[in-house]
Amino acid sequence: MTCFTFLFGGKKVSSSKQDPDIDEELSGIRNVRIYTYKELKVGSDNFSPANKIGEGGFGSVYKGLLKDGKVVAIKVLSAESRQGVKEFMTEINVISEIEHENLVKLYGCCVEGNHRILVYNYLENNSLAQTLLGSGHCNINFDWKTRSRICIGVACGLAFLHEEVRPHIVHRDIKASNILLDESLTPKISDFGLAKLIPSYMTHVSTRVAGTIGYLAPEYAIRGQLTRKADIYSFGVLLMEIVSGRCHTNARLPIGEQYILETAWELYQRRELVGLVDTSLNGDFDAEEACKFLKIGLLCAQDTPKLRPTMSAVVKMLTGEMDIDEIKITKPGLISDLMDLKIREQKGNIGMKASSSYNTSSASDSQGTTTSLAASSVETTTFTIKHNETV
Repeated sequence: MTCFTFLFGGKKVSSSKQDPDIDEELSGIRNVRIYTYKELKVGSDNFSPANKIGEGGFGSVYKGLLKDGKVVAIKVLSAESRQGVKEFMTEINVISEIEHENLVKLYGCCVEGNHRILVYNYLENNSLAQTLLGSGHCNINFDWKTRSRICIGVACGLAFLHEEVRPHIVHRDIKASNILLDESLTPKISDFGLAKLIPSYMTHVSTRVAGTIGYLAPEYAIRGQLTRKADIYSFGVLLMEIVSGRCHTNARLPIGEQYILETAWELYQRRELVGLVDTSLNGDFDAEEACKFLKIGLLCAQDTPKLRPTMSAVVKMLTGEMDIDEIKITKPGLISDLMDLKIREQKGNIGMKASSSYNTSSASDSQGTTTSLAASSVETTTFTIKHNETV
């Protein structure tokens, strides 16, 4: 199965008056349109609350209608955002050069004055957090065939970022609320605000950890080590969420069953993995394939980073082009202590407004379902790690 189809567009930057410093940053960008603040303000009806479709780690997202008739998602970065001008323009440079079926498409941006705004294609069916794992009513039928296609699509998009793009891109925040669905339920990986380029000659250690508790690889959360293997760990957790229909953490369950990784590992050891498959499927699924997907999730979430497969290998295993070597499945890496801390901090906050990169209230970064984490708003966690530079 070929997953690496992509195009490099030929759009030109539209002419608009910019600050000299910004003009220099934009000089190398050829594939993205520069919007004026006025046209985005008009298109979103003055950023009306009625058009607000989500709130992410960097600011609010609005549905907008541009004068050319195009419906877009307008991401307005907040003043408190960690993303400065340089980081913003890095994001623009990265996304403007990339197009893939399983990545959210960037239409353009606005960099007038202090405004930092991204304009993406609008996706009709929101995110997995809002739909499959959300607490609200959803009309989408996530049958097994659809879930399988979503898993493979996300794997293809991440494999593309990891192995086809140069320098390689580490997303750093793979999670259900960053997987958006288009009209045909094709998954699109969103939110490159946390993505970092890692040239081969540079260190693979990051001094700032940015991600979401429950998806964070232990070596990244504890020591600040950032490699593509950290994304693969997060994908493993996401894979289990899609198959099981439950989020990574559920504080309402008995201790020992609250974390999906721990539950999956225990069921795997008892050869009862099929018990983790979403009961809402009513038994209408390929049990062998579902268990295979869960085993792949365990492979991706192993404690030792070097034992985790590459994303291209994951794609091949998901599509049946490569067999799973079960002998290689070792215990998953768990950061239960960090997750326990987050749960204690958020206890009693059930029903809080959710936070996700694109989607709106009823689902949160913890995928606030009726069986989800007691905190219905576990936001992106950022903290500074003291570490040995020789790690």
